[in-house]
Amino acid sequence: MANMQATIRDMRLFVAAYEEHSFTAAALREGATQSGVSQHIGKLEALLGVRLFTRSKSGIGTTPAADAYYIRCIEVLRMHESAHGILKDFAHGLDGEVCIGLMPTMTRCVLAPALANFIALHPNVAVRVVEGYSGVLTKQVAAGELEFAIVPAFSETSGVRSRHLSRTPELLVTKKGRKSKTVGFVRLAELDQLKLVVPGKTNARRLHQERYFASNGVRVHRTLELDAMLGTLAFVSQTDWQAILPAIMMADPKDLRSFDLRLIRDPAFDLDLVLIEAARRTISRGAEVLLELINAETDRLSRYWQTMSV
Repeated sequence: MANMQATIRDMRLFVAAYEEHSFTAAALREGATQSGVSQHIGKLEALLGVRLFTRSKSGIGTTPAADAYYIRCIEVLRMHESAHGILKDFAHGLDGEVCIGLMPTMTRCVLAPALANFIALHPNVAVRVVEGYSGVLTKQVAAGELEFAIVPAFSETSGVRSRHLSRTPELLVTKKGRKSKTVGFVRLAELDQLKLVVPGKTNARRLHQERYFASNGVRVHRTLELDAMLGTLAFVSQTDWQAILPAIMMADPKDLRSFDLRLIRDPAFDLDLVLIEAARRTISRGAEVLLELINAETDRLSRYWQTMSV
């Protein structure tokens, strides 16, 4: 008996008897029988080793021990009810765990609204998002550490399969000028003394840019390698250096106050995004739903910038 503990049911019946001053009334309140309540109280007293109620022909009375025990039981029952109330919020939607990888292009503006919608629909899914560049994310997908990742289009790699996800225009991003238009257009081949902050050589976007430069006669005067997206934005906002960045990551209203954003055209310069997943397995239902929301938000932002280029 010493190792036993009072159950929630024991406490409920005790509280009912204490408040009703009657085993019969407590039974009616709790949907039990009078004899059942009496037996529970008797077992509880034996378990605790103390008398809780006095019995007489006129009814039951409470002891000082019952007064003290009642206060603590109310606290326990309140916490128990609160715990069950919290769980109600998680009773709908999917469950499980989702672990995905996104490059900074996706995490800056696309991720937050998509993730907020997902959590509201599926609160019992544990989500982990890893931010990184294409090379690192591809290795983690191949190793099975991530269910999927979204990266720039690249040559096929063993262990992963890819499919086209979306296309977004590239922007030339410059520090905000006093009299310049916030959003406009630019032909890179017409620019002299172009000073660009560029991704590192292992970044898929670096090769993408260099191919465009070579094919379209773009003359780059100086380059500065920064594989740090927030650092790139901060540096550009404070200097005369520029950067070429995907339009979907420049959708924060603050960007229009901090930068001049010019769509690159003649010819247009777009970035293709692909979904990669491990070749040997399929992604979970939770990952599929999160991907659908991310894809919808990506398309929404891309359509906005595509209308700007017409």
